[in-house]
Amino acid sequence: MSKVLVVDDSPTEIFQFKEMLESLGHEVITADNGREGVAMAREEQPDVVLMDIVMPDMNGFQATRQISRGADTKHIPVIIVSSKDQETDKVWGERQGAKGYVTKPVDTDELVSVMGTLL
Repeated sequence: MSKVLVVDDSPTEIFQFKEMLESLGHEVITADNGREGVAMAREEQPDVVLMDIVMPDMNGFQATRQISRGADTKHIPVIIVSSKDQETDKVWGERQGAKGYVTKPVDTDELVSVMGTLL
């Protein structure tokens, strides 16, 4: 189906996303911080990026901004997937270029629905 880049600093979260998305037929590639996520987006050109917010080095907002404004990556939709569920976080994510926002723990149906509108 689609190539999905999961950017999260939690090995547990990455494992859960891989299990869920691969069971739905997606190819999953991963990065464990924002800086690596931006580099992977440039290199791999995924169909969609699932981006955590709270990460060391470069947070998800910064990485989302770089991907959504990069000449070679701006066509790639970014969905923020975070435990931060305040409305201000969602608005800020949209201002950075995110096309969707899903809160953890992730509901599979919700994530599939948001991804479906972007793919």
